[in-house]
Amino acid sequence: MRKDVYRLASPSLAHRGLCAMLLALSFVTAGPAAGQPTDHERDGYKIGPDDVLRISVWKNEEISRTVPVRPDGMISLPLLNDVRAAGLTPVQLRDVLRQKLEEYEPSPEISVTVMEVRSFKVSVLGEVIRPGRFELRSSTTVLDALALAGGFKDFAATSRIVILRPEGKTTKRIPFNYKKAATGGGEAENFFLEPGDIVLVP
Repeated sequence: MRKDVYRLASPSLAHRGLCAMLLALSFVTAGPAAGQPTDHERDGYKIGPDDVLRISVWKNEEISRTVPVRPDGMISLPLLNDVRAAGLTPVQLRDVLRQKLEEYEPSPEISVTVMEVRSFKVSVLGEVIRPGRFELRSSTTVLDALALAGGFKDFAATSRIVILRPEGKTTKRIPFNYKKAATGGGEAENFFLEPGDIVLVP
């Protein structure tokens, strides 16, 4: 299981080698196993409902704990009560928690670890073998999702596949060129899906 831990580092000109090592360790990686963002999404991963976070506050075990993100996007912590986490990156959430905790202690040192990714869900519907909703564990392309759904049925219109992507109160329709994506040189057509996407195969 990989864990992306975000910490602040204070480089010193006298110890450049040590600073480089600390900077490299600002992301703690233990492989691309289930539950963690991959390298593709590490820097910009946004927390979502049902994700599980580890909040660590240096020398403050009363607040440090593992918490789930509720369906309303909030997490609950002692002293801080409810804090919105959904839609923020771990770095952004760390900064929010630091600002709130500064009311109770000076310069708190906080890290946010994504323990389990449970909010990355996409649906594949229509003329596929196993239509349904899939909980993903890492970056997934359209072809990956179609493979999870078992491939096409005999009469699938593969030239008219669309991805329905929620954008606020509207839904964006993104055409998908299966023939180009599945043939050599068509890698650019096979884009990464986002949480909430629906792959529709007529």
